[in-house]
Amino acid sequence: MAHDIEIIEKTPAEYAYKKRRSDRLMRSQLMMFALMIFMTLISFAAVQAGFSAYFVIPVVLLLAAVQVGLQLYYFMHMSEKGHGLVAFFMYGGILIAFLTVLTFVTIIWW
Repeated sequence: MAHDIEIIEKTPAEYAYKKRRSDRLMRSQLMMFALMIFMTLISFAAVQAGFSAYFVIPVVLLLAAVQVGLQLYYFMHMSEKGHGLVAFFMYGGILIAFLTVLTFVTIIWW
């Protein structure tokens, strides 16, 4: 009972392509991380500056929603190919959660 393992050797062009793709992915991940740190600092600064709560709360919630979207898209690798079904269910769940919260807020406060 022999286990045949097929070894596929890659060409230098394939290695170079994979390295460029990996570098590009790492650069985008670092840029998104820096952007999220910046958005967090904006949120802290808005609270510390003593702005009105009517301004701070929507801004902080908006920045939080943007960060959640970016984290799902970039850090969960939703930007890569082959994640269509997973992305569909994740974004569908987010939509259902949003509609549920909107429904209860509308029922209670309207």
